[in-house]
Amino acid sequence: MTTDSADTQWTVQDLLDLFDAQPTGPDTYTVETGLAGVDERQVVEGTQILAASIVAAAKRFPEKSIRSAYSVFARAVLVGAGPVELGIDVISEGRSTATAVVTATQNGKRVITTTILADVPTADVIRHQLPRPQVAEPAQAHESSMPMVGRQVRLVDVHDVNSPDEVGPPELFAWLHYDPIPTRDDLAKALIAYFTGHLGISTTMRAHEGIGTSQAHLTVSTAPMTVSVSFHEPVRWDGWLLYGHESTQVGAGMSYVRGAVHTEAGDLIASFTQDALIRPLRTTDTAIKEHSRL
Repeated sequence: MTTDSADTQWTVQDLLDLFDAQPTGPDTYTVETGLAGVDERQVVEGTQILAASIVAAAKRFPEKSIRSAYSVFARAVLVGAGPVELGIDVISEGRSTATAVVTATQNGKRVITTTILADVPTADVIRHQLPRPQVAEPAQAHESSMPMVGRQVRLVDVHDVNSPDEVGPPELFAWLHYDPIPTRDDLAKALIAYFTGHLGISTTMRAHEGIGTSQAHLTVSTAPMTVSVSFHEPVRWDGWLLYGHESTQVGAGMSYVRGAVHTEAGDLIASFTQDALIRPLRTTDTAIKEHSRL
């Protein structure tokens, strides 16, 4: 899964293959980092490791369903610096629920921790859900340049999500279409989780004129620091998915975003949150290589 060619493109199937953590021993799994050469910073998306941790936990608890995952991105994971090992520490495992902490390490250093809750779903006692937002449909949304073969991204009422000049309320709605759509429950949840960290910082910055994600790592230091995702059974869809983002607070160097994932038909299949770092770019004490800095 690595290459020296900057022309190599990601595909959805490549991504699913990277998520599919392989067992290497009791409660241990391994995953590759991905395609080298497509991002000059060579930093793996934290949600890629979150997604792989969901798959590893699903394999560890095959009789249960992954219901929530909470990741803290403590260190950057680097492309091509060796595989990522996932160690599963089972906290409890009962008939109805199970809890585990998945620790990701690269070259012997712990980089990401993910707390997993799994359970055996039951019949409804009561049920309600947040309605799908009444926003423009995919055909009326604007195509976004996030290249990946098999994935389309369209933004509602936003032309350039990275622009410091395109100002609006601190909310962002993105339509996504995947091909293929995974048939395995664990890979479907992994794919849902993967995109939860992509637009949170842009959502926060959108409300502030003169600041945009095009300045990330140039004049401002930005990074997702945590992502949580909860899955609302069943997680099945066809057609498009709508990711809704709302930034409820930013200040003191951190932002908070909450969101929801609806199917085109209106079913709420997941909810998520993100804490992210937004700070002035450090100009002193820069001993850490630039591509490794958060």
